[in-house]
Amino acid sequence: MKKKSGNKPDLGTAPIGRLLFSLAIPCITAQIINVLYNIVDRMYIGHIPEVGNAALTGVGVTMPLITAISAFAALVCMGAAPRSAIFLGRNDKETSEKILSGSFSLLVVIAILLTAIVEIFGQDLLLGFGASASTLPYAWSYIQIYAMGTIFVQIALGLNAFINAQGYSTWGMATVCIGAILNIVLDPVFIFVFGMGVRGAALATILSQGVSALFVLWFLCSKFSYLHIQKKYLKLDFRILGPCLALGLSPFIMQITESLLTISFNTSLGRYGGDLAVGAMTILASVMQFAVLPLQGLCQGGQPILSFNFGAGNKERVMKTFKLLLICCVSYSMLMCLFCELFPQVMASIFTPNQELIDYTSWALRIYIAGVGIFGLQIACQQTFVSLGNAKTSLFLAVFRKIILLIPLIYILPLILPDKVVAVFLAEPISDIVAALTTTFMFYRYSKTKLPALIEANKSTAQAAEAAQKADERHQEELSQANAHA
Repeated sequence: MKKKSGNKPDLGTAPIGRLLFSLAIPCITAQIINVLYNIVDRMYIGHIPEVGNAALTGVGVTMPLITAISAFAALVCMGAAPRSAIFLGRNDKETSEKILSGSFSLLVVIAILLTAIVEIFGQDLLLGFGASASTLPYAWSYIQIYAMGTIFVQIALGLNAFINAQGYSTWGMATVCIGAILNIVLDPVFIFVFGMGVRGAALATILSQGVSALFVLWFLCSKFSYLHIQKKYLKLDFRILGPCLALGLSPFIMQITESLLTISFNTSLGRYGGDLAVGAMTILASVMQFAVLPLQGLCQGGQPILSFNFGAGNKERVMKTFKLLLICCVSYSMLMCLFCELFPQVMASIFTPNQELIDYTSWALRIYIAGVGIFGLQIACQQTFVSLGNAKTSLFLAVFRKIILLIPLIYILPLILPDKVVAVFLAEPISDIVAALTTTFMFYRYSKTKLPALIEANKSTAQAAEAAQKADERHQEELSQANAHA
């Protein structure tokens, strides 16, 4: 991926197929490891003697706060990282490093504010998220310590996007693996050996994130990275960061609304189907989470290629990368949908040994997953909008599927259809299909109207920057020769 230490990854000339998969595979691996370590974390908490169930429920109540903390890292860096790659494509390393350094400063400021908010208002927030008298002590014990490590979470999650955006996805995977492995090792030590219980789980998590954060900072200041955090660019400049935040609103909303979506599904299913329906929904959400991991990894692998070549004005590579990404995403989503429709019991039995819950989940999964076959269209097109720096469209699409379609349908369909539980589950595939078709249409229109002119403008900018750089190099060489003769 690199010509030599410190040089730019070969995003502009390497064969696209090999390049995409070399970047995507580490991203997919990192996603899977991250999910698995979260599951292991909860497994340890659930096995705390005598209080395991209450402790696990209490930690579950903290998930909206933890999701919000992660979402703010996405707000800053999931928009900033693609924009830094676009400027790299324009041969504008200085602006790329301004974005990186400014993002680091903004993450620190946000981390301090979030820590203060959680420490001051945390108990009230947890009660609002459903903590009871029996679960609040465990929820508060966990989030109180977790919040103290917010700065580590912001840096590890946020700045890792800049590693991937440069094309160093193997290093990006290492960031996740270091934290995940360390957390898996520390969890049982702190929880059981030291007898710290839930507090031990939180401490293990923030220490692991701290090590990941230090690794990210080391890499972005080392010779292995092309972009570096520069002291002279640490001052917040919202002329630089404003467009990054606008682009980051899309992933921010996608993450922050997950908790709202979970609440909507659970309250409706609890009303119409009881605990069994809510239990099935937990499994369906887990299946969906695992199903989309490879899609997210593919899009993360495609992002630096798309952003760099868009900035460089290389239309052929942009469209070739998008087409390959689209084919891969749609092929995978169709295969996953087919497997779940044919073997729903296999998927359900992974998460529970309870036969009644397996049977209930199996028919529900066939409904819930029905729209996933074309979900690859949506995620490929939507993430390409982000990679190309199109903030307005990516923001609309993030809001469209969940807030405009899915959440209202969860409440509206049961008023129309006779089977209320089926109606709630139907909200997911209807939203997926409508959103996928809408996103595809919008991208097709964008690629035929606005995109060619934007690529041409970027090409002119990149060529001018390259010419100026060569002229400066010639000037420096002439000065050196003149000094040598003198």
